[in-house]
Amino acid sequence: MSTSPVLLYDTTLRDGAQSEDVAFSVADKLRIAAALDELGIAYVEGGWPGSNPRDAEFFQAARALKLAHAKLCAFGSTTRPQVAPQDDPNVNALLAAQTPVVTIFGKAWDLHVKTALGCSLEHNLALVQGTVAYLKARCGEVIFDAEHFFDGWKNNAEYALSVLRAAADGGAAWIVLCDTNGGSLPEDIARAIESARKTIDVALGIHCHNDGELAVANSLVAVERGARQVQGTINGYGERCGNANLVPIAANLTLKRGIDCGVSLRRLREVAALVAETANRPLASGAAYVGTSAFAHKGGVHVSAVEKDPRTYEHIDPTAVGNARRVLVSDLSGRSNILVGACSCGSLSPSSGG
Repeated sequence: MSTSPVLLYDTTLRDGAQSEDVAFSVADKLRIAAALDELGIAYVEGGWPGSNPRDAEFFQAARALKLAHAKLCAFGSTTRPQVAPQDDPNVNALLAAQTPVVTIFGKAWDLHVKTALGCSLEHNLALVQGTVAYLKARCGEVIFDAEHFFDGWKNNAEYALSVLRAAADGGAAWIVLCDTNGGSLPEDIARAIESARKTIDVALGIHCHNDGELAVANSLVAVERGARQVQGTINGYGERCGNANLVPIAANLTLKRGIDCGVSLRRLREVAALVAETANRPLASGAAYVGTSAFAHKGGVHVSAVEKDPRTYEHIDPTAVGNARRVLVSDLSGRSNILVGACSCGSLSPSSGG
């Protein structure tokens, strides 16, 4: 498996904001964008400027941000079937956002082309290539998200791959394979990516949703098969069951795979908590790596062992991701819980169930 760097692409401000109970103001979005940049995220997708006034306002305000790491991205879609790219207001709104990167999605599942777009398969290919080429001539970097790629590949692989070729011919810098319905299994991801790599010579990315509780696993499998960009959100926020959670993805790639993704891991918990607070949601106590329970020990046997060697019940050093060990006291505690708590000057935490 390659250990070459992987770039993380955050869509918390757009896809994450599609969670049914999340609504970010322009000020919220600016605050989160700055925090993501400080974390070391490579791409920050700010929103869809053609879809609502708030996102257009955000991009105007974001021009004052002094981002050190992240490239700001405006998001949209291929042009409508009835119009040319230069005449489509939504396409031109992407250019008006004045971002260094534009990301557009296009249909890669023939079912969606026929049902949602209502046009021929051939016309959809022209929409993809034409829109990418139009933007490429006017913007420094164009990313193409192949929407529903994995479902499309299972249903009609030849057509799904032809959509990738159309985007490549248009000049896309990245082609991102999307598990939009979130129902694919890791083996589906692996086979489809290998097929895509044989078809096009363009850098690949992965965009997974979590409807099968596999978005993180599927993203890691995609990297194993050659994807070098991973899209997701902080804390996994997103429509329906959410998006791939970039927090454990960043930690797993760095600590378990030895892959550089540019992220300052010691700031992971801080940023996860900030995004949760801004979204008016509690940070899940059981969140991998960054939750308050991620390194909490309640059983006496566990505490006794951890005191001898943390590796017995901790898969990483908590401080590596900005977290800390906690020792709980309850009716399940042993002598070690009491002694460790007494000596730790405040690290003793009573269990809510004790």
